[in-house]
Amino acid sequence: MSKPYIIAEMGVNFYDTARVMNISLIDAAKLYIDKAAEAGIDCAKFQSYKAGTIVSKNSPAYWDTTKEPTKTQYELFKKFDSFGEAEYRELCEYTHSKGMDFTSTPFDYDSADYLYDMVDFYKISSSDLSTLPFIRHIGRKGKPVYMSVGAAYLSEVDEAVRALKESGCRDIVLFHCVLSYPTDPKNANLRIIQTLKRDFPDVRVGFSDHVAPDENMMTLATAYMLGAEVIEKHFTLDKSLEGNDHYHAGDPEDFKKAIANFKWIDTVLGSGEKTVLDCEIIPRREARRSLVLTRDMEAGEVITAKDIMAKRPGTGISPEYADIVTGREVKMDLKEDTILTWDMV
Repeated sequence: MSKPYIIAEMGVNFYDTARVMNISLIDAAKLYIDKAAEAGIDCAKFQSYKAGTIVSKNSPAYWDTTKEPTKTQYELFKKFDSFGEAEYRELCEYTHSKGMDFTSTPFDYDSADYLYDMVDFYKISSSDLSTLPFIRHIGRKGKPVYMSVGAAYLSEVDEAVRALKESGCRDIVLFHCVLSYPTDPKNANLRIIQTLKRDFPDVRVGFSDHVAPDENMMTLATAYMLGAEVIEKHFTLDKSLEGNDHYHAGDPEDFKKAIANFKWIDTVLGSGEKTVLDCEIIPRREARRSLVLTRDMEAGEVITAKDIMAKRPGTGISPEYADIVTGREVKMDLKEDTILTWDMV
């Protein structure tokens, strides 16, 4: 594996791009797909919902209102819920034409049903981890299910995994996720990746990132080193745009940097097999030691412990055979500092 499977969570960010570029929503979404493909991303992910089925009208905001000033969840979702089955089908076909996988997180039963023949896998949001009937509904569809487990106790994760398995789902990915936008690096708690891998050994584990991109994309690099097989991060074409998901999203250059990091990490981690590498053969020979005479010796003399010393290079008899060499006769006249070989003793 040269890198983890990478999902660009486009969500509804393209709405803001469409507004500032004065282009249609569908063209903005396709532009996001184009840029993701160019960056080397594996999957384009959207969100499918209607405000009226996801949230009550007075549900308060839980995001940073200095970045996204909308006061209620309903008001926010209403701004971004115009796409339906036809639009997502068009985006699915376009994404596949670009060589990427496609998915969209359903937030209601209707969306889960119409997405069935479009998505390469289902994604379940952390917010629905306790909506077990909905999880079972998705699990029964027979597709892989990727599920974020932010803001949850381990017991709740276990219940959701059981619900998926009981519904017949066998291909499961759990995403460590912190349900805070943006996530302060001190709250990223990436060791949870190892916890999930330990406690759920029969599923794959990934990381859904809400930490604002750093200069070197070290959050994602660290997640990969801790064993994340799938990486999901919000994707934008302009991190300075106003809106709920731009200020903690990565742009195409951030994703390219992360992918380069993953490949570098995989390169330096290597195979794990302890052996002598090709690049070590000559240094091994020259840096190891051989048994070397400490004085001139004549043919027939018996070698004592004082007559030999271990010195570089390792082209002669290895010091590990010193006890075997001691007590043997030399077969020929030999000068001090001669590197002993088996034909000499």
